[in-house]
Amino acid sequence: MKVLFLGGTGIISSACAPLAISRGIDLFVLNRGKSVRPEPAGATVLTGDVRDPESVARALGDHTFDVVVNWIAYTPDHIEVDIERFRGRVGQYVFISSASAYQTPAVTLPVTESMILDNPYWLYSRNKIACEDRLVRAYREEKFPMTIVRPSHTYDRTSLPMDGGYTVVDRMLQGKKVIVHGDGTSLWTYTHHADFAKGFVGLLGNTRAIGEAVHITNDEWLTWNQLFQMVASAFGTRANIVHIPSDLIAAHDQRWGDGLLGDKAHCLVFDNSKIKRLVPDFGCTISYSQGVREVRDWYSADAARRVVNPAFNATCDKIIASYQSIWPGRE
Repeated sequence: MKVLFLGGTGIISSACAPLAISRGIDLFVLNRGKSVRPEPAGATVLTGDVRDPESVARALGDHTFDVVVNWIAYTPDHIEVDIERFRGRVGQYVFISSASAYQTPAVTLPVTESMILDNPYWLYSRNKIACEDRLVRAYREEKFPMTIVRPSHTYDRTSLPMDGGYTVVDRMLQGKKVIVHGDGTSLWTYTHHADFAKGFVGLLGNTRAIGEAVHITNDEWLTWNQLFQMVASAFGTRANIVHIPSDLIAAHDQRWGDGLLGDKAHCLVFDNSKIKRLVPDFGCTISYSQGVREVRDWYSADAARRVVNPAFNATCDKIIASYQSIWPGRE
C-alpha cells in the first residue's frame, strides 16, 4: 500500500509510522520539517505546510494514495479542504478524532462507538464532532471513503498523564502537595502509543473500516489516585495528594479546567470489541506500570528534559491555598 501521513511525528503517529513501514507499507510523510521528533526511517518525506494549499499541491504533485491519514485536522474547514484535495485520488481517508467527543459525562460505561457525540464543555471536542459530521455527510452523499479513529489519552515515553507534566513530578520529589481533581476515584484509560499503533495500522487499507468510526484504547482502567501514585513510585517518591473540585480548578485556570470538565473529570473507559473485530491481532500488552518506567528513564537520561514551569507551580500553590481557605484542614 501507498500511504500518506499528514503530520506523522506526533506522540501517536511516531509509533504508527515505523510499524507501518515494518509491515511493508510505502509510507509518505508530509510536514513542515520542524518536529522535535525525527522523521520515520524508511519513509518518503515531503516538505509542505498542510495549512497552505499551494505548498501541499507542490509537495504532492500528481501522487495518488491508497490511504491518507490526517493527524492534524481539528476544525471542519480542515476537513473541507481535504475532501476537495483528495476526492478521487484516495482509497481511504482516515481522520484522527478524539474519544472526548463522546457524550460527556457518559451515561453508560464502558463506552461503545454507538454512544452519541456530545461534549458541551470543551471546544476542542465540539470541533472534532463537527469534523466527524462533515465526513459522515461526505460518505453518505458521495461515498467519500472515510474512516474515523478516536484515540483516548495516548502516551509515549515523553508524556506524563497529569496537567503540568514534569513540574508535578518535581513537586512530588520535593514533598509538595499535588492536585488531583475531584476525589481522584474517577476511572481513566491510558494507552501506550505502541499498543495503539497495532490497532491503527491494521485499519489501513481495511475495507471493513470504511464508513466506520472506531476507538482504540487500553482495557486497563485506573483511577487518577492510582495514576499519580504510580508516577510517584516510578520516580522513587510518594504523591502528597490534595483533592480539589474541577470547577474550582477551572475558576483559576480556564485551559486546565476545560480539559478537566470536558474530559478528565469524568469516568471514561471503553469497550474495545469493535477494533478487535476489525483487527483481530490487536491487543494492548503494555501496562501503565511498565510504561511509566519508560517515562522515568527518559526524564532521568537528560537533565534538560526535567523542565519545571514556575507559572504552573504558582497556579497550583494558589489553587491549594484558595481551597484550604474555604475548607481549612481538608486534604
